[in-house]
Amino acid sequence: MTIPFNTVPLSEHRRILERLPDLGYTDAWTGEAAGYDGFTPLALAAAWAPSLRVGTGVVPVQTRGPALLAMTVATLAEAAPGRVVVGVGSSGPPFVTRINGIPFERPYRKVRDTVRFLRAALTGEHVAGHFDSFTIEGFRLASVPRPAPPVMIGALGPQMLRLAGRETDGLVTNFLTVDDVPRVVEAMGPEGKTKEVVARLFVCPTRNRAYARAQGRAMLGSILNARTYSGFHDWLGRGDVLAASHRAWAAGDFRGAAAAVPDWLVDELLVHGSPEECRAHVQRYVDAGVTTPLLAVIPAPEFGAGPDGMARTLQALAPGA
Repeated sequence: MTIPFNTVPLSEHRRILERLPDLGYTDAWTGEAAGYDGFTPLALAAAWAPSLRVGTGVVPVQTRGPALLAMTVATLAEAAPGRVVVGVGSSGPPFVTRINGIPFERPYRKVRDTVRFLRAALTGEHVAGHFDSFTIEGFRLASVPRPAPPVMIGALGPQMLRLAGRETDGLVTNFLTVDDVPRVVEAMGPEGKTKEVVARLFVCPTRNRAYARAQGRAMLGSILNARTYSGFHDWLGRGDVLAASHRAWAAGDFRGAAAAVPDWLVDELLVHGSPEECRAHVQRYVDAGVTTPLLAVIPAPEFGAGPDGMARTLQALAPGA
């Protein structure tokens, strides 16, 4: 499950998180963009629901120094031994540069170097030397987590997917259809066949198709026109399908860009329907090669908003429901 939950203040998450294991949920993961940071909600989840695995899916490599990132992960892993996964990614200029004032440079190398640093540092090694994108004079964790947390990459393009398969413990990805999963897994290379594949799936359990599609378009209009996701879907073969949306976006017609996303693609990228239909759609992702389906829930009118509405939604979607 993706946390924090929409429409629920962080201060009111405890009673929902405590129930997740009993409902059949196994994990709580965060992202990090311009809202919540990637670690505070996980610390709370680890304390409030001690059986949940917690993970970052993902935090950018540019906005924290390598040592600070390692220290933060190690601290969380000491509080929740054996239950922490760190997923890192390149993010993009809107988050790295425009709101943090940090140059967005050589993203592939920065991700690769950070992964190599983390995999060494989290096992207690003394790390020193010149990486392509930074130099470390000398660092060793004062407290080494046991076991060392797995390190994953948030990847979309073929280069980063290959890196995930070759040098990490797994992949974190999102905004892909069921039919895209085999191609993404294949792009990880032969080593990727044994790695964990975490896919964030946006879910709105409503029978009101018009409502679901409106929610989906509001989200996908900007996402599918962002540089990284536009390139991802071009690589997946949707350049022609999304050409009208790209033209509208480039012209400043943001509503037109959202409206130009075809219904069928909205239906594939936003899981919606009855809770039973949503579970069946999620199962198709698993059958296609997703190891860990990571749900990001969009409130549905049938269940209401706020903490009580989210609790009802999660109960209806629960694996054991």
